[in-house]
Amino acid sequence: MIDLSTFDPNSVGNPNNNIFGLPFTEEDARLVILPIPWEVTVSFGSGTARSAEQIMRASLQVDLFDPDVPDGWKQGFYMRDTDKKILLKSDYLRKEAELYIDYISKGDIVEQNQFMTKTLREVNEGSHFLNNWVYQQTKSLLDRDKLVALLGGDHSTPLGFMKAIGEKHGDFAILQIDAHMDMREAYEGFVYSHASIMYNALKEVPQLQKLMQVGIRDYSQGEWEIVEQLNGKVEVYFDRDIRVRQYEGETYKQIVEEIIGKLPQKVYVSFDIDGLDPKLCPNTGTPVQGGFETEQVFYLLNKLRAAGKQIIGFDLSEVSTSENGWDANVGARVLFKLCNLMVASNPQ
Repeated sequence: MIDLSTFDPNSVGNPNNNIFGLPFTEEDARLVILPIPWEVTVSFGSGTARSAEQIMRASLQVDLFDPDVPDGWKQGFYMRDTDKKILLKSDYLRKEAELYIDYISKGDIVEQNQFMTKTLREVNEGSHFLNNWVYQQTKSLLDRDKLVALLGGDHSTPLGFMKAIGEKHGDFAILQIDAHMDMREAYEGFVYSHASIMYNALKEVPQLQKLMQVGIRDYSQGEWEIVEQLNGKVEVYFDRDIRVRQYEGETYKQIVEEIIGKLPQKVYVSFDIDGLDPKLCPNTGTPVQGGFETEQVFYLLNKLRAAGKQIIGFDLSEVSTSENGWDANVGARVLFKLCNLMVASNPQ
């Protein structure tokens, strides 16, 4: 174990250390964060592939005292360096995908264009490669008994991690904080689109027993029909419905307790930053008006922990870069809270 006797948690964050200015190595840390620099299929704004570096810089401004979990950081958080080869692959395929999206937006038929057919195949093959890479990386960490978190990148990135989590822990639920359902089948022709992550998880992760979506406020009729067909395996707490229930006299506490009561013991948290009010993440890929304050989500996650549920993994996705670093600032604080709550829900 690392000697923390000379480390001052009240001092300014040291940029020579790792995430949040912490002095841990990967070996010493209990929780390892894997950044995924990938945004190949984003359909509106971009910037998430390079967010990890900005979040790293912003994390040095995060005070280590969290009143919910005061000593959580002492268990060790460590973020790996961004894999530049994955980033370069994302950059290349993103340009290909942009050409393809522009082509289909004009109503042209893909099958009649040999170049576009090839482009679609390359993007889908690249996304399949990414899923396998994430699976191998996270499985290796889980096999070493590390707690593991993913930092996107767009929301397509955690599928391989969800597969590794299922193999490690057996049956589990996903608690999804998001503005979108992400239940589209092969959105825009991309099998592993950011808009298809939960559709693919339900299809490819047999241990996924329940998907609880919270804060949803932008979805298609087709997505809603898929949810209805799954007969309760997916449950949706729409942003609008949560607000209406509160307008009519219910407390947020009652709604949160209802949500948690429907979840099993083991819970994976999938946090798309656009689940928050866009004033907190204005540069995220697909912002939608409405959404949560950070404290509302933290309250939900604290209640999850208080109920004795085990947070077995999490991803934080769609945090984008910006000139003033605001999105990364919020993202770093969300990341710190998630890290603390995960170590606290997995007592040693």
